[in-house]
Amino acid sequence: MKSRKKLSSGKLENGKWNFFSKAIQFALVEILFFGFSLRCSNSQVRAKFRFPVSGLQLRASSLQPLASSFQLPASIIMILFSLLTFTSLNAQQLDSYIQIAEENNPEIQAFNLRYEIAEEKLNEVNSYPDTEFGFGYFVSEPETRTGAQKARFSIRQMLPWFGTITARENYAGSMADAEYVEVAIAKRNLKLSVAQAYYRLYANSSKQKILQENIALLETFHELALNSLEVGSASAVDVLRLQMRQNDLKQQQQTLEQEFQAEKVLFNNLLNRETGAAVSVVDSMEIPRDEIIEKETVTEVHPELLKFDKLYASINEAENLNQKEAAPKLGFGVDYVSVQERTDMMPSDNGKDILMPMVSVSIPIFNNKYKSVTRQNELRQQELEAQRESRLNTLQTKLEEALSNRASAKITATTFLNNIQQANDAEEILIKSYETGTIDFNDVLEIQELQLKFQIGLIEAVKNYYMQSAVINYLSN
Repeated sequence: MKSRKKLSSGKLENGKWNFFSKAIQFALVEILFFGFSLRCSNSQVRAKFRFPVSGLQLRASSLQPLASSFQLPASIIMILFSLLTFTSLNAQQLDSYIQIAEENNPEIQAFNLRYEIAEEKLNEVNSYPDTEFGFGYFVSEPETRTGAQKARFSIRQMLPWFGTITARENYAGSMADAEYVEVAIAKRNLKLSVAQAYYRLYANSSKQKILQENIALLETFHELALNSLEVGSASAVDVLRLQMRQNDLKQQQQTLEQEFQAEKVLFNNLLNRETGAAVSVVDSMEIPRDEIIEKETVTEVHPELLKFDKLYASINEAENLNQKEAAPKLGFGVDYVSVQERTDMMPSDNGKDILMPMVSVSIPIFNNKYKSVTRQNELRQQELEAQRESRLNTLQTKLEEALSNRASAKITATTFLNNIQQANDAEEILIKSYETGTIDFNDVLEIQELQLKFQIGLIEAVKNYYMQSAVINYLSN
């Protein structure tokens, strides 16, 4: 059994600090035994970290002068400093991984490039139709009064109806806005994937530590069994059972190590860095005991819903463009005809070339095509409305499931905590039984298996709590 270390502090010599000191000590006891709450900016969920007292001895000597100046115990100042430092580092740990993923992930880069392509289309549509150039040579020369026509040169330019180019720009801009929402969706999905992978790594690492502690505990019981075997109060079978149980836990630990490596590769791939890069996770996480439960709802500006709004707006722009395309189109041009001089007579303007300015109008008399496009746009908007409503229902369903699963995880964790405490009490009874020489090593193995089951279950419950919190954060923020 590992004895629990308790905080203790002497009375303050100066009376004016007495109340302040007691308040600090009470808060520290709460922190050390129940953890402290930390709201992470990326997941908007509260995490708790437990710190062993033995790990808080850092820089005690450097904090002694500060304690003396305030007439407070050095241990209080030292613990406060250590907790604040540790909190600051771990609060930004997951955030830093998410930031790296957003900067390096190739999928995000691909979505950003798609958005840049959509923006570049603005330059594509901001142009007039191609200018037409023509040349013709008369094989059979037509004779005119002023001479025979030898060749024809022409140039024409069609112009869209007023406002058509602006309508094209607006439509291209609306499609670019829709692509930008796709980038936001991809980033949200990436944040969720990174957070959940991080929590799986934490669970795996914690399980390995629990197994290592149980292996060490079994080694202690193994030594007790050997001592009992020497005095005849235990059998060789008891010793072998403890050894086999140790071997089984070592096998589980090795399996977890392999799973950790595979999960680390997945995590590093999300960050698009070397698969063997080290990944650090927090040492301990707990579910908040007292948290404010707020009614979570799917936000109306959620990117997955905003995408349908942007597409709906783009169809409006597409219909506006369709109406402009259905308008007449104007054309301007010039024809130049080369005329050969006559030799048989000398009429006025003999051999004078012909220059003919031209204006043309393209009228869509048969405009069923544009009417059909209008009908298609109406149907597409109705389709988007139905898809948005369906997606909203799906997101709300997922949110309710996540809220239910998170609440279940909290209940499960509370149950496991109570069971662990009772298992620890049973273990203390067994230790006292050894002192009287009546220990039953079958009971030892049974209690140890229960302890391990409860500890692993608690880790899974904590992991599920935060994974569901990540889903809730994805849906409601």
